[in-house]
Amino acid sequence: MQLQIGPYQLSSPVILAPMAGVTDQPFRLLCKRLGAGMVVAEMLTSDSRLWDTRKSQLRLIHQDEPEPRSVQIAGAEPDMMADAARLCVERGAQIVDINMGCPAKKVCKKAAGSALLKDEVLVRSILRTVVASVDVPVTLKIRTGWSPDQRNGVTIARIAEDCGIQALAVHGRTRACRFEGEVEFDTIAQIKDAVRIPVFANGDITSPHQAAQVMRLTGADGIMIGRAAQGNPWIFREIAHHLDTGELLPSPAHTEVKSVTLEHLQRLYDHYGEYLGVRIARKHLGWYVQHLPLGAKFRAVFNSLETPADQLASAQEFFEQLIEGEVMAA
Repeated sequence: MQLQIGPYQLSSPVILAPMAGVTDQPFRLLCKRLGAGMVVAEMLTSDSRLWDTRKSQLRLIHQDEPEPRSVQIAGAEPDMMADAARLCVERGAQIVDINMGCPAKKVCKKAAGSALLKDEVLVRSILRTVVASVDVPVTLKIRTGWSPDQRNGVTIARIAEDCGIQALAVHGRTRACRFEGEVEFDTIAQIKDAVRIPVFANGDITSPHQAAQVMRLTGADGIMIGRAAQGNPWIFREIAHHLDTGELLPSPAHTEVKSVTLEHLQRLYDHYGEYLGVRIARKHLGWYVQHLPLGAKFRAVFNSLETPADQLASAQEFFEQLIEGEVMAA
């Protein structure tokens, strides 16, 4: 299944959604290696005056990352959004994604994210200005509308295509619904029917079977995975393989879970440094082990450790015990 955004042909129709505090460089590299056709960096504020903080510097795209390099920006002022887009491209972004889907209160209070869906005139202004400001593809992430009685996703999608947006990701809920309730796959299907640009379906897709069903229900060109990738970066290759062949890959063996987890931990320490890396490693480790035998007990131990060496040794021991138990059971 071939899928293209501008000049970039994606290796898979399954892409990693941008998630603040999750899709940092270590996680993006891992997901790309494990089958994601594209990975999108964490959301950046369009106010580049705030980029001097260490937090923002760590979120900026890196030129040595796999192509296509996509970064998401959020804001509500067209010229500021355009300036941010240009700066991202100067720093190595090959695709600029605009956030009109985030339901977080702190984003919506600034009339950014999904709050923009209430103002179609402003949406058009932002999209036109950003598209005109850069010579790379611009993509857009939206929801189905502001609220169930203001479900204007089809209108926004048509505006986006008219403004030169080259791909659209749709989370199948309104802003008011946040992450609750049923995903509106019928609305995503209506949006797909309304435009000719690639459309990615997003929302509660947690398995290859679900991904295939969503593709059938919506006619979408691809799938965007967010929370389901936390602790499970293998989901990209599993979904891509199922969409391509109709077959299911086996779950990763404990030996592979061990090697990937340890690789991820080491990348976190290298990227963030010892103090911050240790703390960020705790949430990722928790996701990796949440469904494993004695995972909750091990997580409590791991969270008390204060150095990379202790965390790595503890994780190594935990997984070796799992693997030994697996061998004994066989």
